[in-house]
Amino acid sequence: MPLRQKQVPISSKNSRAARTAHARARQEFKTYDTSAIQPKRSRAPYIVVAAIIVVVAVAVAFVIVGCQPKAEGSLPADEQAIITVDQGDTLADVAAALEAAGLVGDAGVFSDFVQREGHAAVIIPGSYSFNGKTPMADILSALIVGPQATGISLTIPEGYTREAIAQAVDDATDGRIGREQFLEASRQASWYAEEFPFVAEAGDNSLEGFLFPKTYTITAADDAAALVRMMLAQYQTDTAGLDWAYPESQGLNRYQALILASIVEKEATADNRATVASVFYNRLASERPYLESDATTAYEVGHDPTAEEVHADTPFSTYTNPGLPPTPICNPSLAALQAVCAPEQTDYMYFYFDENGYTFSVTYEDHQQTYS
Repeated sequence: MPLRQKQVPISSKNSRAARTAHARARQEFKTYDTSAIQPKRSRAPYIVVAAIIVVVAVAVAFVIVGCQPKAEGSLPADEQAIITVDQGDTLADVAAALEAAGLVGDAGVFSDFVQREGHAAVIIPGSYSFNGKTPMADILSALIVGPQATGISLTIPEGYTREAIAQAVDDATDGRIGREQFLEASRQASWYAEEFPFVAEAGDNSLEGFLFPKTYTITAADDAAALVRMMLAQYQTDTAGLDWAYPESQGLNRYQALILASIVEKEATADNRATVASVFYNRLASERPYLESDATTAYEVGHDPTAEEVHADTPFSTYTNPGLPPTPICNPSLAALQAVCAPEQTDYMYFYFDENGYTFSVTYEDHQQTYS
């Protein structure tokens, strides 16, 4: 029986050389670049995912920003708002009023700011005026100082008339307290006589003369009558130390002394008020008691008067009428009042002034020579 030969697969018994060749082939296959024969992947899914992430991030940011409370109010910077803090108002009440007026964007933000600053308990009641876009720190500063902090400063120069003061008030308050309102509020002295007895002698005349020249602060709560009262209170305070004995010894009551002081204010300079006052006292005490002051007619006509105007038969002509005019012709300084209360003692009956200054004379002949 013939012998059968066993078939052995060539790979079942690899020689050492074969194993080495296979190992080399595997190593080369690992480093072989197969990208050229692999199918390409689309980038579209990655772009879509990235876009979704961006949209979501923007939406989240919008929601977060939109939910943030705003500190700045909606009121434009060129507009004003007035808020009133009443006695007993809480911080929440004040913050709500500020938000309602458009001065802050969120009442809670303002309340938190005040509490962080530690001023919640020191807000002072009163009325305040703020421009739009005023920083919260400035609003708080005003609220803890008081209404004066947001007030308008008004300076009344010495010698201003009631008409001039009314216009100054109108200008300073941008018309909130109008010219006509102030004139009406100061039209009759008797309206204030009970509160300020020193105006009683003026009767139904205006308060010309009593509107004391000073710097005043007008708050948001002040109206024309309140401002008039401020000026009368200032007059009362500043004239409290005056000794009225001399004018009274010359037959003048205090209102008449005020009228004379208003003329001195217009006719004199700072260094000769007491001398000018003596001239007018001497004239009043003479046989011909005419003051002959151009300033009294200027008050009546509203400009530098002509010769015809000063000699016209009108109430304020001190050429045609003896004695004092019916009312003061301005609101005089304290210095003018002091000059009337303590005039220089002279024999002068006349004075003349030009660019070279004042010349005082006893006789009419000497007076004529000063300007001839």
